Amino acid sequence: MNISFSPPDISELEINEVVAAMKSGWITTGPRTKLLERRLAAYIETGDAQEDTEKEPKRWMCRVACLNSATAAEELNLRLYGVQPGDEVLVPAYTYTASASAAIHCGAKVKFVDIQKNGDKKTHAPEMDYEKLEEAITEKTKAIITVDLGGIVCDYDRIYEIVEKKKILFRPKEQDGTPLGNLSSHIQQSLGRVAVLADCAHSLGASRIVGGEKKFCGSIADFTSFSFHAVKNFTTAEGGASTWRKIEGVQNSEIYRFYQLLSLHGQNKDALAKTNTGAWEYDIVGPWYKCNMTDIMAAIGLRQLDRYPGMLVRRREIIRQYDEVCDKLGLFHLNHHTDNMDSSNHLYLVRVPGIDVVKRNRIIKRMAETGVSTNVHYKPLPMMTAYKNDGWDVKDFPNSYAYYENLLSLPLHTLLSNDEVDYVCESLQKTMKTI
Repeated sequence: MNISFSPPDISELEINEVVAAMKSGWITTGPRTKLLERRLAAYIETGDAQEDTEKEPKRWMCRVACLNSATAAEELNLRLYGVQPGDEVLVPAYTYTASASAAIHCGAKVKFVDIQKNGDKKTHAPEMDYEKLEEAITEKTKAIITVDLGGIVCDYDRIYEIVEKKKILFRPKEQDGTPLGNLSSHIQQSLGRVAVLADCAHSLGASRIVGGEKKFCGSIADFTSFSFHAVKNFTTAEGGASTWRKIEGVQNSEIYRFYQLLSLHGQNKDALAKTNTGAWEYDIVGPWYKCNMTDIMAAIGLRQLDRYPGMLVRRREIIRQYDEVCDKLGLFHLNHHTDNMDSSNHLYLVRVPGIDVVKRNRIIKRMAETGVSTNVHYKPLPMMTAYKNDGWDVKDFPNSYAYYENLLSLPLHTLLSNDEVDYVCESLQKTMKTI
């Protein structure tokens, strides 16, 4: 038996919708992209993937911007917020490179923060050490990138407590006379503190009690980026989206307009708008970027969203079975559901007590020999060449390295049959006997 690690779950529904999109004549940004934005906005607010957004379309407009990747979404979040050279952005040392690289693209200095020893006490997820996070904030700090790794939602009550406590140090950006610069300054002045930007690449549909209220990812942080890459729970093949909380004194329509400008070369009309009679003419208001979502991608997403609640249920069923086996074997694993948090069940991380990288890699190899593909999420960024060349050393992040050295990820996806889940569990048990 061969078990793939994370193949995309694509049904005939997605295929038929893509065909319909291609036959419609709209294969770039068009009506399906706009519909997906409205449906995602409703899902993020209500948790209901079947909400009829066309009854009140204006309610859901201008609240989500679909783009071509989560990295583009995070970078545009930072640029719209006004992060620039001379600013500092705090990032967990334990994450994928996109969490940091987007800030570097903006010219900011990334400062890594180590995680809690052995992860969060309840979920075991590799969350930042919040005391170290608080210590790292200076007058140059403009944003914190939080990472809801594996679909487990960070402790945002604690994070907001920290940024409010340290707001006396915050120095908002001055207006520069440009529309984007003035908007960024307005946002920073309105917040009056370090911004919380969530990397929710893994966590569409996850929720947590924040401020005494249940909130879904996308409505918790000041700005949020989602990934719809092929390996994610919800996919558009590639793709992603930006969302944001309501900002005092700033219209959502104005924020949305700048996401469109930033993602379409600074062009003030997209292809759909130019179809109106006599509306060919457009202006370029800034020399910006090209990272819009296409209707072919959105077609996949529309049908994925129809199926998404059932996909989350299936992931949770698999997790229950993995939990049972790992508990018997004495292995540490993520706890995806607590009394105040429900994960999106994206990754299943397992840590084997008392082993090092050599033994961990031996487990991965032996499971592969039985036909089970596993992975490691992640290698801490200070271990990577690009960040080592920037002066970072993983020795300064002992908790991140300790978390990494005995960790592997089991396959977790909705194409796994019950027999295949049983086989993964059997392979893990047999392999552990040989270590």
